Amino acid sequence: MLARFDCPEIEVAHSGDFHLIGTSGTVTTLAGVHLDLPRYDRRKVDGIWLSDDEVSAMQAKLLSWDFESRAANPCIGPDRADLVLAGCAILEAIRRRWPSPRMRVADRGLREGLLTDMMADDGVWRRHRNRRGQRAR
Repeated sequence: MLARFDCPEIEVAHSGDFHLIGTSGTVTTLAGVHLDLPRYDRRKVDGIWLSDDEVSAMQAKLLSWDFESRAANPCIGPDRADLVLAGCAILEAIRRRWPSPRMRVADRGLREGLLTDMMADDGVWRRHRNRRGQRAR
């Protein structure tokens, strides 16, 4: 179905800046498993880079685990133990359609971006803040 998606072809070999950005769900789960976290920590996952080989390895790892193994992983849990496999299939279809040597993981996804935009529009959030939450001068 993605083959029919109207998108210009991307010449990855000629575009050194091209990479995938994965937000939330399966992608953050893969990053947490990759980091072998004792429990999911968005501060460690958000912003991490995963190579194409690392993504493939994490997908293969999850596919090799049975339900109980996936449910026991602190970055997956029983509620997502089946969903993560469907997410891997979707991610794999995207990676085949738009191959990329690396992927950036974003834990703070679309909802946070929409929320901060709405808050800025209402005047209760300033877009230009430094990392410590203080306003830039």
